Amino acid sequence: MTRDRKLATTEEASASFPLISTATVPTARPTRYGKQLVTHMAHKITGAWDEASSTGYLLFDREGPAVGRVDVSCSPDSLLLRLASTSERAQHLEHVVGIHLARFGARDSLAVSWQRIDGGEGTHQGPLTLEEVEAHARARKAARRAPDGMPERSAGSESN
Repeated sequence: MTRDRKLATTEEASASFPLISTATVPTARPTRYGKQLVTHMAHKITGAWDEASSTGYLLFDREGPAVGRVDVSCSPDSLLLRLASTSERAQHLEHVVGIHLARFGARDSLAVSWQRIDGGEGTHQGPLTLEEVEAHARARKAARRAPDGMPERSAGSESN
């Protein structure tokens, strides 16, 4: 599939999602975090980052047809996120994108607060302490070593 056709397909997919949620994340390094978010997540889902325009997108298509799309763009002092999805998937996708960004930006105390265009309540992720990020990394490492891939979980532990 050509790059132009792939881009057209992702734009068609995002046009079919009725719910829009946005987040503006203040940071002195929006391009760094935008690129890191897109390139990291694009290892498992469709995504692309354009250096020239400091924009990118993520298409949540890992399990078949796309269930959401996030457009990422940069202003001089913030990272702008726009999620298009369904009401059933929005909370989960907000969390996935937001928690990744909060982890990447823990040293800069990045926090993501989603605002839904329809007035519904969005989710919030971060800021995270370095200890929280390290605890998450230890839990992921333990999960990879567990024989069944599922570590024992303590009450209050969070997935992802």
